[in-house]
Amino acid sequence: QTAEAQRQAEGLVFHFQTLLDNFERTVIDDSRLAGRPAEIFVGKMFKMEVWETLLTSMRVGEVAEFWCDHTGLYPIVSKGMRLIAQGKDPLEGQRHMCGMGNLFHYHSTGFPELDELMRTPQPLIFIMELLQVGDPLSYHRESWMMEKDEKLQMVPVLHMQGNALVKQRQFREAASKYKEAVLLLKTVQSREMPGDVDYVNLGRMIIPLELNYCQCMLELEEYYEVIEHTNDLLDKHKDCVKGYYKRAKAHAAVWNEKEARRDFNMVANLDITLASLVHREIKALSERMKVKYWEEREKYWNSPPPHAHLVLSVDLAGRSTGRRLGLAGESASSADPQPQPVHAGAGAAPASGGANERAAEEAQR
Repeated sequence: QTAEAQRQAEGLVFHFQTLLDNFERTVIDDSRLAGRPAEIFVGKMFKMEVWETLLTSMRVGEVAEFWCDHTGLYPIVSKGMRLIAQGKDPLEGQRHMCGMGNLFHYHSTGFPELDELMRTPQPLIFIMELLQVGDPLSYHRESWMMEKDEKLQMVPVLHMQGNALVKQRQFREAASKYKEAVLLLKTVQSREMPGDVDYVNLGRMIIPLELNYCQCMLELEEYYEVIEHTNDLLDKHKDCVKGYYKRAKAHAAVWNEKEARRDFNMVANLDITLASLVHREIKALSERMKVKYWEEREKYWNSPPPHAHLVLSVDLAGRSTGRRLGLAGESASSADPQPQPVHAGAGAAPASGGANERAAEEAQR
C-alpha cells in the first residue's frame, strides 16, 4: 500500500520554509519561527494542492526540498497561516467567493512580501519536514476540515470549558477557549451573506464569548487588549451595555479618565437600573485620579532641580563665597549682591588702603 493511499483524508503535520528562487534564497515564511507546525488535511480542498502531492510522497521524519512554479495562490495560503499563528480568523476580510476572486478583489494581503508575490508570480522553493500523520495537533487546524454543523456544535463545548476554567481562576486558559469559540463562529459567519438572519444570529452568539474573553483579560490586567476587543465589539453592537462597562473599566485602569467617564455614562444611559453602580464607579475613579494628582505633584516638587549639582561643583572649585545655589542657568548677579561704588563725600566707610591715599594727597599740597 502506497504512502499516499494510507494518508487520504488524514492530517499531515509538518514544518516548512518558503524561499524565493533567487541568489540569496530569501526566506518568505518559516513555520518554526511561528512556534508551532502547520497542518493540512488530504482531500479537503486545500488551496495549495501541490503541497498535498509533496507531503504524501514523504516519510515521517523526512526533510525534502522542492522547486514549484504553480504557486499563484500561495499569498492567500501564507496570509491565512500567519493569521492563525496570531490567533486571528484566517478568513478575516474575505468575501464569499473563490480564493482567486479574493486575491484580485483586495489587491493587498497586508504583508508587503506577499503583495509582491501577487504582483509578480514566480517559482518558489519549499523545504518540508513531515512530522506526523494522523490526528490533528491543534483545534485551529482541525477547524479547516470541519463542516458548519460540527463547528457550531463545538462552540458550546468550548464555552463550558472556558467557564469551568474561570471558576478555577485559570483566566489565561479560559481566554484561550473563548477565543477559539469566537474564531469558529467568525469562520462560519464569513460564509453567510451580511444582513441575513444566519449572519445576524451568529454575530449575537459571538457577543457573550467576546465579553467573557474581555473579562479574563481584565483579570489578567491586560487592559489595552480589552480596549481593542471592546472597540471592535461596540462598532458592531452599539447597544452592548456590558461592552461599554468593560471598556470603561479598562480605560479607568490606564488613567484614561475622559474615556472612562464617557463609557460609564453610556452604561447608565442604556440601562437606568445600573445608575447607582455607575455613580459608585465614577466616584471611585475621581478618588483615584485625585490621589494620582497629589502623588505626581509631590514627586515633582520633591525632585532636585535639574543640573543643580553642576552649579555646586563650580562654586566649590572656583569661589569660597556663601552664594545661595539656584537653578542651572541662573546668573551669578541674581544670586550674589554686587558691591556698589563708593563716591567721595558719600560718608561711607573707606575701602582698605584709604589711609595711605590721604597721606599722599596731603604731601602734594
